[in-house]
Amino acid sequence: MNINFIGLIAALTAFFSIWMGHVLVRKIERHSNSIKFPAACFVIIGIFLQIGSFLSASSILSTTLGIFSMTTIWDSFELFRQQKRVIKGRSPANPSNPRHAQILKQHQSATTVDLLKRDPVGYLVNVDDALNLAAKKGKL
Repeated sequence: MNINFIGLIAALTAFFSIWMGHVLVRKIERHSNSIKFPAACFVIIGIFLQIGSFLSASSILSTTLGIFSMTTIWDSFELFRQQKRVIKGRSPANPSNPRHAQILKQHQSATTVDLLKRDPVGYLVNVDDALNLAAKKGKL
């Protein structure tokens, strides 16, 4: 009996590429003055990874490159979705970033408060309740 590790490798690749993409998208969107250039870089890197996946003779390497490729291309779209989350106040804005400073001026819903950095209260809260809870803890 031969053991096939492709499923395990694909699962680990998917987990780590999604995790890494999530972290990179948040950091790049928070600090970058423009998200168009990083998004284009993600697409280009994803295309090259996909070409590598097509050309690879190894099924394990091909699977790994293909998963990284699709995750990287998806992250290019996530940069724009992350910016929308900042505009809606679902993710904190970075006031030292000129692009975020402009968002804070133009959109009342944008905030610098990270609504996830609070103690759990045991029930679902809306944005106003979360802001009140954060204010009570001195995080505003």
